[in-house]
Amino acid sequence: MIERTNSIRRIRNVLLCLLTVAIFIFAETAELRAQWIGRQTGCSKPAIVANPNRPTIANPADTTQYGVLELEYGWDRTWPGRGVHQHDFGGLLKFGMLCDIELRWTTTSFISQTDTSGTQSGFGDNWLGPQIRFYRQTTHIPALAFSYAAKFLSASPQKGLGSGRVDHGFTFLASKDLLGTHFDGNATYFMIGRTNSSGFDHYFQMNISFSRTLRGPLGITGELYGNTRLNAATPGFVSTLWALTVQVSPRLVLDGGIDAGLTAGAPHKRVFVGVTYSIADLYSAVKRARRSGKTPAATSSADPK
Repeated sequence: MIERTNSIRRIRNVLLCLLTVAIFIFAETAELRAQWIGRQTGCSKPAIVANPNRPTIANPADTTQYGVLELEYGWDRTWPGRGVHQHDFGGLLKFGMLCDIELRWTTTSFISQTDTSGTQSGFGDNWLGPQIRFYRQTTHIPALAFSYAAKFLSASPQKGLGSGRVDHGFTFLASKDLLGTHFDGNATYFMIGRTNSSGFDHYFQMNISFSRTLRGPLGITGELYGNTRLNAATPGFVSTLWALTVQVSPRLVLDGGIDAGLTAGAPHKRVFVGVTYSIADLYSAVKRARRSGKTPAATSSADPK
């Protein structure tokens, strides 16, 4: 009971901190009041442009364009240490449901782990939740957002591919363009379901990343991120990530790079390649379908035959 009470207090404190920050910014910033009081405008864009979350751990505060369905997918090869290695295929499906709200489904469609006892493979777990941008970037203030995600179980605990417990993540996001460089910063509070007892363990993850164009469609991305201690068996760590990106078109971005641990307890190394593609503007497609559906009916009613 005491442990449960402490967990509730931690969650309450984190949510109160995030709420306090949001209220302070809202109360002190006229631009934010103008953005959210009254009807939101400027949702639809003349052209679809991808908004990659890959390849960094940090995500941008700016949401997927209004009505746009966007897919990110990639392959990872990881060496966590102690003779273990794994590879997986996974991605993120995002939909710009409203002007400043996107729905997010993170999936690991296949994972394979190899250690001294052999190889286990199968489906990984999935995460589902919304991201809400409550402030759009202005000259002096970054874009600000909040997201929540819950893990729903699809990985096998018997194979060691998942914990078999539900986890939760609460993230505060900020993004800013400065001197030709884009910066993303995230602070996430994770509640991780314990495998051998009831309740949750907790840790914070902090991320700061940058990206900029090198030449033409070629860009570079770097990131520093770390986790606090989860429990006695899982210490905190710090890692860094570096990647190159290629903007094939406004809607298509390729990436590849390496992630390396900087401290004890971090995964030793990870290499990855992936793609981000804006599939379609679903709202515009529905509008076009409705218009095209009305045209034959109007012609038919006017036909003297």
